Amino acid sequence: MIDIVIQDWVYNLLLLIYVVTIIGTIIVVVSENRNPLKSIAWIVVLVFFPAVGLVSYFFFGRDFRRQRMISKKSLKKITKYAEHVTPDLNNMPVGTAQEIQLLYNLTQTKLYKKNSIHIFTFGKLFFDDLIEKISQAKHFIHIQFYIIQDDELGSIFKDLLIKKASEGVEVRVIYDDVGSWRSKNSFFNEMKSHGVQISAFLEVKFAALANKINYRNHRKMVIIDGVYGYIGGMNIANRYLNGLETGVWRDTHIRIEGCGVKGIQTSFSIDWYFQQRELLWDSKYFPSIMADDDVDLQIITSGPIGEWRQIHLAVFKAISNAKRYVYIQTPYFLPTESLMTAMQTAALSNVDVRIMIPERSDSKIVHIGTLSYIQSVLDAGVKVYMYKPGFLHAKMIVIDDEMCSVGSTNMDFRSFEHNFEANAFIYSEKVTKEMKKIFLYDQKDCKRVIKRTWRNRPIKQKFMESIIRLLSPLL
Repeated sequence: MIDIVIQDWVYNLLLLIYVVTIIGTIIVVVSENRNPLKSIAWIVVLVFFPAVGLVSYFFFGRDFRRQRMISKKSLKKITKYAEHVTPDLNNMPVGTAQEIQLLYNLTQTKLYKKNSIHIFTFGKLFFDDLIEKISQAKHFIHIQFYIIQDDELGSIFKDLLIKKASEGVEVRVIYDDVGSWRSKNSFFNEMKSHGVQISAFLEVKFAALANKINYRNHRKMVIIDGVYGYIGGMNIANRYLNGLETGVWRDTHIRIEGCGVKGIQTSFSIDWYFQQRELLWDSKYFPSIMADDDVDLQIITSGPIGEWRQIHLAVFKAISNAKRYVYIQTPYFLPTESLMTAMQTAALSNVDVRIMIPERSDSKIVHIGTLSYIQSVLDAGVKVYMYKPGFLHAKMIVIDDEMCSVGSTNMDFRSFEHNFEANAFIYSEKVTKEMKKIFLYDQKDCKRVIKRTWRNRPIKQKFMESIIRLLSPLL
């Protein structure tokens, strides 16, 4: 009898501790004053799946936005060579001038003039060009990718970087520890043993797992001698070159020549300092090079650290400024409420808003969540297209023949709030028209979603989409 009483007492005590922990966690979630949709999503998980919710919040839910990656003093040293004089904004379209000023106020990133842009829309041309330029490097090579896979393509880059390091070229590589989790440690250790400096961004070790696993470096950038800078959506893995079993891998990356390379180098230098506490601020990393072309651009980064969600605000402002058209390519479409409102408002104002997503995705659950947002934009007059030949991984926005943006940022909560991302915001009629032409070319390989047909899809499918949508801020 006494044993039963003790068992009941222990059970009730554990239950009380469990309930208090759940309630306490909910109070913490509410008190953080974060996005209400995100708070509600966490509360739903904690209430209906308390055990899973507690573990998930411990690993994924904590907010580090008030932290800094680099001190103001160190940042000032880096930007000493990276800054460029902002031109007279009075000579630009009002919307463009506002966008430039917004991004400067958010990130202190000034406008870089006299750049040339080369666009890559498939892996082969991109990797051929990148390998050629790396082979020609004389001083330094800085590489940063979310994924560096130890497959055939990854081995080609590994051998090439080892060769360049043996020639006395400074080679530094940042890869994301979670994004590249399938690659063996021996793959990176071989490069280290031959003089390549390697850093795993926010390396995940069990003791610090909760602090790091949710905040990933999704940037995809390369800087070669300060002359060439690459930024876009491709990683180093066979699938970016050869596609998937379901079809081609359609992506977008750009090569920048000119002062804009300084913006990419600044981003790399900050991330390298954050990881290695080595300050890359010497003038040799920021040579002043003017290209023959006349393309203006800003390199904008964002992440979970800092006061503002820079790229989110930049995209919101760009869509809100649109007068004629907004064309968007994204592999995942889980927009925030404010971006959804901006797109709906633009479409209802007779702006030609088009969104292109893949018909088949590499993430089933995220794709189901994506489908849940389609009806809402269709009702406002947004045109939705599904890319059929394979997986569309491009992240591109084109607006009014005035500006476009290319980079690593998806149109989803994770990119805007959790990931470290980087985009080039380009202010050039010529480049913007090239991007528009690419979108319209891809559109020929798409199936347009018709509102009436979409509304009549099976109830079971709609219900599943709605369930996943509740979790979209957490995906």
